[in-house]
Amino acid sequence: MQKLTYGLFFALLSILLSSCLTDETNKEIVIQDFTSEEYATLSEQLNIDRNIESISTVLPRHMRVNSSGNSSSIDARKALLGRVLFYDKQLSITGETSCASCHLQSAAFADPLAKSMGINGQETKRNSLALASTPSFETSYGSSDNFGTFVGFFWDERAQTIAAQSIETIENEIEMGHDVVALAQQLNDQEMYRILSEKAFGRNNILSSSQIVEALEVFTNSIISGSSRFDRLTDQEFFGENANDEPTWTFQEQTGRSLYLQNCASCHSADMSFPARAIANNGLDVVGDDKGKGEIDGSQFDGMFKVPFLRNIELTAPYMHDGRFATLEEVIDHYSSNIQPHANLSNELRETDGSPKRMNFTDEEKLALVAFLRSVTDDKLPFEERLSDPFKE
Repeated sequence: MQKLTYGLFFALLSILLSSCLTDETNKEIVIQDFTSEEYATLSEQLNIDRNIESISTVLPRHMRVNSSGNSSSIDARKALLGRVLFYDKQLSITGETSCASCHLQSAAFADPLAKSMGINGQETKRNSLALASTPSFETSYGSSDNFGTFVGFFWDERAQTIAAQSIETIENEIEMGHDVVALAQQLNDQEMYRILSEKAFGRNNILSSSQIVEALEVFTNSIISGSSRFDRLTDQEFFGENANDEPTWTFQEQTGRSLYLQNCASCHSADMSFPARAIANNGLDVVGDDKGKGEIDGSQFDGMFKVPFLRNIELTAPYMHDGRFATLEEVIDHYSSNIQPHANLSNELRETDGSPKRMNFTDEEKLALVAFLRSVTDDKLPFEERLSDPFKE
C-alpha cells in the first residue's frame, strides 16, 4: 500500500513538473524547449526565444461564416525551422539572397523593386508576389475560382503547391540557383540546423530536401493577415460587435467601398479573401512582351496573369506583374481610362460592344478608392516578431 502511495505521488509529481513549475510569486515557468548547450549554439547566430511558443492561426470572423478553414494549429517547431530557412541566404548558391530578400516583412512580404533581383546581380522577369496579400495561404490556394480555374502560384500560376513553388524558386538559375538536395546536404553539416531539424522532425533526424520544403510551407502557412480596419468593421456589420471601439467607415471609405464592390470585386472578391477570377488579362498592353500564362499553356492564355490578392496592398508597391505602377493612384488611373484592347481582355473590363471599359472615375472617387484600399492594411503583421528575421547582424 505504501509502495502504491509513493508511486502515485511520484507519478503526479512527474506530471506536474513536465507541464510547468511555479516560483514564489506564483508566476508560471515554462519548461525550456532547448537545452542550455543547444540554446548556446543557436544563440551564436539567432535571436530566438528558448521556448517555442504554440501557433494557432485564426481567420477574421466575417470570413469564417463561409469557410471551412476557421482556424488551424501550426506546428511551431517546423515553423521555426521554416522561419530560419526563409531568412537564410545559404538557400542561394552564391549566399547572396534568401526568400526574404524578395519578400520583406515590412512590405507585407512583397518586394519594393519592380523586378526582383536574383543571384550574380541578375534581374528576374517579374515582381515578387506579396505573401501577406492573402488572409492565409492555407485557405487561399488550392481551390478553383468561380469559373473552375485552379488558383495556383506565381504570376503565371505554373506551380500548384507551395512545395513546387519553393523548389522552383530555390533551383531557378536566376533567383537562387541551388540544388535542393545539395542544399540539404550542406545544411546537415551545420550544428544549428541539426538542432532545429531534430526539434522539428524528431531525434537523430537527417534534414532532407523534402523537409526543407515542408518547413518553408509551414512557415508560409503561419503568415495570417486578418487584423485590419476592414476586418474589424466587417465583423461589426456581420455580428453587431465592436469590441475594439473602432470608428465606423468614413464617408470617403464608404464611397470607395461602394466603387470597389461595383467595379473590382467581380475579380478580386468582396471580402478580400479568395479571388472570384484566378487569371485575367487586365488590358495593360495591346501586345505585351510577357505572355504570362500563355508561355505555359498556349496562346489562348497570352497576356493573362494571376488576379492578385489585395490584402495589405498599401504596403506592396510597385504593382502589376512587372511593377510598372509605383502607386495605387497609378493603378486606379489605369482602370479609369487606360485599359488597352487585347484579344484576351477579361469580359469584366469590356463594354457590351467588346471595347475596353472606361470607368472614368472622378478625382474624388479615386481618392475614395485609395482610402478604402488602405483600410485592408494589417496593423500587426509587419511587426510580428515570430515572422521576423531571426539572424543576428
